[in-house]
Amino acid sequence: MPDARPSPPQAFLLAVLFSLKRVFLGVGATSCVVNILALTGSLFMLQVYDRVIPSRSLPTLAGLALIAATLFVFQGLLDLIRSMLLVRVGTAVDERLGDDVYNSLILLPSRMRMPGDGLQSIRDLDTVRGFLSGPGPTALFDMPWMFFYIGLCFLFHFWIGVTALAGAVMLVGLTVLAEVKSRSPAMIASELAARRLNLAEATRRNSEAALSMGFGPLLATRWTDVNNRYLANHISATNVTSSLATTSKILRMMLQSGVLAVGAILVVRQEATPGIMIASSILLSRALAPVELAIGQWKGFVAARQSWSRLTKLLDLMPATDRQVDLPAPSANLVVEGLHLAIPGTRTMVLRGVSFKAQAGDAVGIIGPSASGKSSLARALVSVWQPAGGAVRLDRASLDQWNPSSLGQSIGYLPQEVSLFDGTIADNIARFDGNAPSEKIIAAAKAAGVYEMIVQFPDGFDTSIGESGSMLSAGQRQRIGLARALYGDPFLVVLDEPNSNLDSDGEAALTQAIAGVRARKGIAVVIAHRPSALAAVDLVLVLANGQLQAFGPKDDVLRKGTIPAAPRNSTLTVIAAGGEIER
Repeated sequence: MPDARPSPPQAFLLAVLFSLKRVFLGVGATSCVVNILALTGSLFMLQVYDRVIPSRSLPTLAGLALIAATLFVFQGLLDLIRSMLLVRVGTAVDERLGDDVYNSLILLPSRMRMPGDGLQSIRDLDTVRGFLSGPGPTALFDMPWMFFYIGLCFLFHFWIGVTALAGAVMLVGLTVLAEVKSRSPAMIASELAARRLNLAEATRRNSEAALSMGFGPLLATRWTDVNNRYLANHISATNVTSSLATTSKILRMMLQSGVLAVGAILVVRQEATPGIMIASSILLSRALAPVELAIGQWKGFVAARQSWSRLTKLLDLMPATDRQVDLPAPSANLVVEGLHLAIPGTRTMVLRGVSFKAQAGDAVGIIGPSASGKSSLARALVSVWQPAGGAVRLDRASLDQWNPSSLGQSIGYLPQEVSLFDGTIADNIARFDGNAPSEKIIAAAKAAGVYEMIVQFPDGFDTSIGESGSMLSAGQRQRIGLARALYGDPFLVVLDEPNSNLDSDGEAALTQAIAGVRARKGIAVVIAHRPSALAAVDLVLVLANGQLQAFGPKDDVLRKGTIPAAPRNSTLTVIAAGGEIER
């Protein structure tokens, strides 16, 4: 299936809005009727002063009041309908962009450095939806009617129209001033807000370390500094908007009084009636209300515009994920050809020219000192990081030729830092496939040697593990992560330090799991510092300084005693047939 997102991303975002054209037309039509009905107050006062009072006719007043009340009710109902339509617009935009924004949380960290906590895109979508669902857009739909009302003022009298036009020009000037004055403080406040949230999240994640080692007060000082800077810019941006909103309100009230004064002069000179004088004041208030509302909502408009701009850049960075042809599941070999790898978003190379090959039924152990590129290689093998040069191939096809969802079913990955999701043990093992058969979940648990451990929990596979698996120990999380990697019998299984938190029983289960992958003609890649993890592998690859030092049968490589050069001040683990030596 081809990529559903047009390019460039601006075209896609415009297409999203264009797809809602019927809703926007509905809002526009509703706004048209609402603004016509808004004349009710002015016309009612005009008739009261020019017809009811001179004639002293109470039946006429009752009839006019009934008509005005009916029109006011219809105006209120249509205003409510317009608000509901705008909520639908905001919801529809969220529905159309939500998947892309959420997928960005998965895809983009492997392509670039994500600023802050990486959740800015979610907040941006919330900001856009909130603005579209709020009163801000109503000002944009009502503003063109300002000229209609000013035209009616000119029909009442030339000088009344001139007064209304002068007031409109001054309020529009305030709107432009709001844009100029609020842009910079709002942008700085937005950046500081992100830093503030990042520090708060980092403090939450590392609360145990801060508490145990007593550097919480130092973090509090840092928080106070960032928070004070944020509050200062927030206050600055708010003060600009509030000051201009207050100025516009004062100006509007002065203009209403000014129109009354002009009307009074015209009445004294017998160039207008008292009804025209009162109606003009009400009409001017309605004419200038959208501008005043726009100034009051300007902060939200600026925030929504910045969020929309960031979403545009976000979609520009999103890679196409759909393929027209789905390749068959790999079953033959893994080939790494001249792989060069850089840290996403940088030019820092962590692997240079790494090449090796593994056939179905092989298990490759990767060893080397810290910072030699082992975990980076693992990320490249499972398509988390993209090659800067060379290729990783399964059955001769580079990984980017597969649809990521289809490829994921053929890959099992246990990262060095195991992260589970809030849910049950079964949910995490089944990779949150709601239709996963129980047999496959149990098979994965048995393959990882955790079936007996799981059924000992009071709720068994239905045990809720909490956020990030907080209800489990580190070893339990690692073993359940191994079961997740083995779920569905994937062809390529990559395990990064799979025994770092395991006891002897867990290591025995790990060895059996690797042997099981080989027995079913899969390929296992195991990154290890401890020799027990290499018990079931038949090939060993040695990395140092991002380059391949040796590759071949395990016994041959270990017999040669290849010792990679360790970076200064690092601990080097040398794996030999007899055990482990650190230097």
